[in-house]
Amino acid sequence: MRASQAEKRRIAQHAGRGAIAPGRRLDRLDTTIIEALQKDGREPFRRIAASAGVSEATVRARYGRLCDDGILQVTAVTNPLGLGFEAEAMIGIRTSGSPEEVADEIARWDEADYVVITAGRFDVIIEVLCVDRRHLLDVINRIRALDGVHSTESFLYLELWKQLYDWGARTTRSTATERSS
Repeated sequence: MRASQAEKRRIAQHAGRGAIAPGRRLDRLDTTIIEALQKDGREPFRRIAASAGVSEATVRARYGRLCDDGILQVTAVTNPLGLGFEAEAMIGIRTSGSPEEVADEIARWDEADYVVITAGRFDVIIEVLCVDRRHLLDVINRIRALDGVHSTESFLYLELWKQLYDWGARTTRSTATERSS
């Protein structure tokens, strides 16, 4: 089923924030394409088509739909610490009111690569990438100065231990269980 006009507007409204829209139901071809591209983002459509038993045009069209629907985003993933960024941190934020305005503002910042509204101890959790600790302090002070921010707690990354994006296109609990066996 294609994304509704309302869903497409929501996706367009949040342009620049990544693939954050609610997903649609995926079929086997969708999951095959997603899993192939998670293993190797440069996998040729021709090779994916051959393994899936469909035409290259079908894979190309389905890939376009997955991207248009905000389900798939193919990008180069780097190790920020390996690129010379010396300060990466997770920051928990408590707000004094609704967290959406704080999350919207921080989501516009170049330093923020991950912004989620949560339930629990923090209202918003973000991940920031800064060139050094002074830059990180400046970002934390910018956060604290935002209207609606009650408090922050920062977790400076000392070493990146694991960063993978190969969880596949799990659609059921049984699929996740099968993978771990």
